[in-house]
Amino acid sequence: MAVPSRGRNKESPPLKPGQQQQQQSPGASPSRGRRPHSPGRQPLSGGARAMRRGGGGRKGARGDPRGPCRDGPEGDALGRGPLSFLRDCGDQLRVFVADRKAFIINADSKIWLTFLLAAFAGILHWCHITALFENDRHFSHLSTLEREMAFRTEMGLYYSYFKIIIEAPSFWNGVWAIMNDRLTEYPLVINTLQRFNLYPEVVLASWYRTYTAIMDFLGVSTKTCWTVNRGKGLSPVESCEGLGDPASFYVAVIFLLNGLMMSLFFIYGTYLSGSRLGGLVTVMCFFFNHGECTRVMWTPPLRESFSYPFLVLQMLLLTYILRIPNINTGSLIALCVSNVFFMLPWQFAQFVLLTQIASLFAVCIMGYIDSSKLQKILTAHMVSLAVCFILMFGNSMLLTSYYAASLVVISGILEWSPKILKSRRREVYVWVIEGCAWLFGTVTLKYVTSFLLGVADDAHIGNILKSKFIGYKDFDTLMYTCAAEFDFMEKETPVRYTKTLLLPVVLVVFGVIVKRAIKCIMWSLSQTGQYEKEERFNHGELVFHALQLLAYSVLAILIMRLKLFLTPHLCVMASLVCSKQLFGWLFYKIQPKTLVFAILALMAIEGSTNLQTQWNIMGEFSNLPQEELLEWIKVNTRQDAVFAGAMPTMASVKLSTLRPVVNHPHYEDAGLRARTKVVYSMYSRKPANQVKRELIELGVSYYILEESLCVSRKKPGCSMPEIWDVEDPSNRGKIPLCTLMSQNSRPYFITVFENSNYRVLKIPKE
Repeated sequence: MAVPSRGRNKESPPLKPGQQQQQQSPGASPSRGRRPHSPGRQPLSGGARAMRRGGGGRKGARGDPRGPCRDGPEGDALGRGPLSFLRDCGDQLRVFVADRKAFIINADSKIWLTFLLAAFAGILHWCHITALFENDRHFSHLSTLEREMAFRTEMGLYYSYFKIIIEAPSFWNGVWAIMNDRLTEYPLVINTLQRFNLYPEVVLASWYRTYTAIMDFLGVSTKTCWTVNRGKGLSPVESCEGLGDPASFYVAVIFLLNGLMMSLFFIYGTYLSGSRLGGLVTVMCFFFNHGECTRVMWTPPLRESFSYPFLVLQMLLLTYILRIPNINTGSLIALCVSNVFFMLPWQFAQFVLLTQIASLFAVCIMGYIDSSKLQKILTAHMVSLAVCFILMFGNSMLLTSYYAASLVVISGILEWSPKILKSRRREVYVWVIEGCAWLFGTVTLKYVTSFLLGVADDAHIGNILKSKFIGYKDFDTLMYTCAAEFDFMEKETPVRYTKTLLLPVVLVVFGVIVKRAIKCIMWSLSQTGQYEKEERFNHGELVFHALQLLAYSVLAILIMRLKLFLTPHLCVMASLVCSKQLFGWLFYKIQPKTLVFAILALMAIEGSTNLQTQWNIMGEFSNLPQEELLEWIKVNTRQDAVFAGAMPTMASVKLSTLRPVVNHPHYEDAGLRARTKVVYSMYSRKPANQVKRELIELGVSYYILEESLCVSRKKPGCSMPEIWDVEDPSNRGKIPLCTLMSQNSRPYFITVFENSNYRVLKIPKE
């Protein structure tokens, strides 16, 4: 049976002996096309504050202290006989259960409705990102090799370790293999669990092996394979669907996790604003600005896809902790666990947590939370950092981070500031001293620990910041800043925020919070009264969110990639338009529902256009030149042949051919940056014999040259020869080596493969 698809045809697999053709219901279409998207969404109903109370509490009437099976003296029960006694006990038990059930339903109906709406939002987001991914790649019709090629750059590197574990003889053999890896940075043996934040792949691989083992034991098929006719004179390939396909399983779990994230966003907005309308505003703002909020639908394997949902959970827990008067141990444990799940998958999580504890410290300095509460929160952070350090096998970047230094410095300030300054009243000069002590102490302690431990892996971060402010340039810095995601925020981004009314609404909310915060600060500086103290405490979590918004804004302006933190936080802040704490005076004049639905209706004008633009994206992944390259490598090179080349291509070579490579896209290691610099010298103006000698020292057998890197220029000064002119000014003005190699690679290199995009140069041994 041929199934029409977008440029491809799938044929049903041949039937096994004894297998019957599955009959199709009358009127059913044999086409496996997509279901049409329905852009219409019914607005969710709002309500009163649903999260202000955590259940019905203990406000019911006090019951009879006797158990449900005790009715009068024991002699009376025995006198009636055992059957009568059991019948009475059963009747009382049924009444008891019915009463408790009715009590729970009545008391917690609002919370159950909140969770139901949150689940609906999560399912909606899961369907949305799954459809966008399929529409963009036509993933269900790709072969195994094409699916692996679709995971470019870092994505392919991370997925390769998932592939190693599931293809190993056993799970533990696979884990041992990635902990003693010789393929990624040949000839070095590295522990990739320590270097690359690979716990998501380890967990998913264990789930996949467990799932397939159980299904095989039960005799349940986990995937269906088809023959795909690709057309254009290309050979047919096999394409498999179902959770039994590794790539499909991997992507499906990521999308489920990010669907759950949307459920958390609804609960988060509801709890912060005190109204389910706030949760609705958060979710709708996220959808209306979806392209600015996440890129999980385009790049599922990136670390943020696994990590960010746990930041949402962590922020929700932190909001709860800031709001309650007394912290319980369970809340701190939950905060610690969410911190661990946020930090383990992503190396950049520490910078986000740095801004978080800085905002908390500012809130504490201004008197909105007491120092004892902040100290407990810092303790939870320290414990989670220690746990991550252990699970990452002593990753030194965690101990030498600004985040770790800041935790120590703030704890010291909270301990010693009252003793040294001896100021009972919170005065401005105390705030300035403590703020300067935190900044100076954090920077100093970070550099001291880095020097003592000999760690330079994160030195490039400081250079990137220097490049933003003073125009500093070197090879490593330009490799980052020439990429669009590490450039300054686009000028169009605030415009897009404004068109969906996200930015204007948040600015109003932010202005109200700042006004009330300044009023409370002036009170604290002028007098000490119980009323003002209670007022500051009640609004501490709102001031924290406002400060966190400022921190995210600074990060996003400096590095465009980090707007993935800013935009979702804007959506959460927009929920506060429903807050009675901020706009209670307005709700006396206008119904909250009327205001909210009016705002959402205006947002939907541009928001629906944005969604329609996403839904209209229709593509099909194809990279024939790279497919030819990988197939040639599999057939014509030895298993131990070592490759070097552009970082994205090396990830694909390692994933699909399992050949050793000397460099890869995970650029956060000082040694790897030095290796990559040697490999990229092919695009410099250095002499060919010098480049060959350095490549031989790395043990390279084949070099994959990409002519596009030699001539492409994303912006002025960002072609590879121009980047090398900054690093190697002595050779400026000469013809780039990559150009010479494209014309004639001899005598130093031998061209053994060539197509429209790639040229494989064999390096003869001297």
